[in-house]
This record gives sequence, structure tokens and C-alpha cells, in this order.
Amino acid sequence: MDVLGYANKRVLVTGCFSGMGYATAKLLLDLGAEVHGLDYKECELPLASFQLCDMRVCEQIDNAVDVVGAGGRIDAVFNCAGLPQTAPALDVMRVNYAGTRRVAERAMAYMVEGGAVASISSTGGLGWSQNMPKLMELIAAGDYSQSISWCEQNLDSVKEGYSFSKEAIIAWTLLTSSRAIKQGIRINCTLPSPTQTPMMKDFVEASGKDVIDAATQPSGRYSTPEQQAQGLVYLNSDLASFVNGVFLPVDGGFIGGVMTGQVDLSVMMQRKA
Repeated sequence: MDVLGYANKRVLVTGCFSGMGYATAKLLLDLGAEVHGLDYKECELPLASFQLCDMRVCEQIDNAVDVVGAGGRIDAVFNCAGLPQTAPALDVMRVNYAGTRRVAERAMAYMVEGGAVASISSTGGLGWSQNMPKLMELIAAGDYSQSISWCEQNLDSVKEGYSFSKEAIIAWTLLTSSRAIKQGIRINCTLPSPTQTPMMKDFVEASGKDVIDAATQPSGRYSTPEQQAQGLVYLNSDLASFVNGVFLPVDGGFIGGVMTGQVDLSVMMQRKA
């Protein structure tokens, strides 16, 4: 049985060249979906279509999504493209927040009732609730260019870009989901823990291996891209037809451990200080 409901669905995956995006696109192909991809490097998977797209350039995003939409409705979007904190902060905001939001909102114009969006946030965005006033300002700023203008004027909030961009995706998901559901479109995101992708070396370089390893508690290991893909694919599936506006931890129990005092955050807190 096609319990997930992906057979012949037209889906769009960003960041499909490697890591979680590649794993997500591959899983969707295995499930019978018609997969269309966007990335700044060619993807080797047998996709229905592929568009070279630099998520730092709004016009490229619009053109790429419109090419996919011109071929028919878009049933689901998987926002997997992202930059680590070793990239320039404004580039991180362009890709991780402004570009991710732009892909979703552009694709929603080609969706009908039953459409769904799943984006990758991070356990690194757990501070979102403490930053809601600033995050709401960013979201209210408007479209891609206006968002980046806001970031340029609020570099003290943006900082290195990574954590703030992931917090922004959570806040945007919560805000937008309650509106989109009225059109029958669901919007959710995942919170991965450290995952063995090509970007892991950048996270180690930026934060230190001790901090990264502390975030693998209690599982004691990195997740795989395939495990992260499974969470995304579930959220956009028919099995999750009434799941909306959630940030789903795919973290081996890290957040549960934090909330119950079973995870030692001392190393992470010392590094933050």
C-alpha cells in the first residue's frame, strides 16, 4: 500500500545535491514521486527535472520554482538547502531563511488543497521563543529583499546568522501554518540534531567538536541524512494529513533530555559564554 501517498505526486526538493536534500530526493523517488530539484550543483539522481539555482539570488529562486510550476501543480515542497555558520552571516540568512521562505511561498501559488511544505530548521534554533519580538519584526518585514534589508539593519540580532535563521524558520512556520491551513496547505519543519553530512566539518570548525558532541546526547551519535529525510517525508505525507504548524525534533531524544534535565548542557553553555 502507498500509505504515505507519494505515488505520482509532483514534489520539489531544494538542496538535492548532497546531504539531507539528496537523501530526501532519493527516498521520494523510491516512493514513486515525480521529483523536481533545485541546487547550486548538479544532482546525480534521476529527477524529473533539475534547475541550477543560487538561493542567494531571489530571481533565480522565482525562475526555478516557476519552471516546475509551469509543468503542473506542486504537491509538496521539501526545503533542504542551507548554509553553515562558516559562511557570511547575510548569505546564511539569504539561504536558510529568506530563500527557504521564498521557495515555499512561490510554490504555494501552484498548490491545491492537500499541498504541504516541510523545511529544515535545527536544534540550534531552540532559542526562538526568547527572540520572538525580533523574529516577528523580520517576518513582518516582507519579501526576500526586504528581509535582507532588515537583517542588514539588525546585525546585532542576526549575529553569525545560523541560529537566528533557524529560529526564524520555526517562527515563520508557526505563523504561516495557521493561515495556510485555511487553503488546505500544511506547513511544518524539522529540528535535526548533528547529522553526518558534508557540512559537519563546518559545524565542528565553527563550534568545536566538544559542543557538537554535547548535542548528540542521549543517543551518543550523529544521525544519518536518511534518518532526517524520513522525518521530512513523514510530515508531507498523507499519514500526517492533520499535522500542521509543528517543529518536529529528529534528534534521538536530545530535546526530551534537555526538558527533563537528563542532558548535560555545561559544555554548550560554556562555549556560548
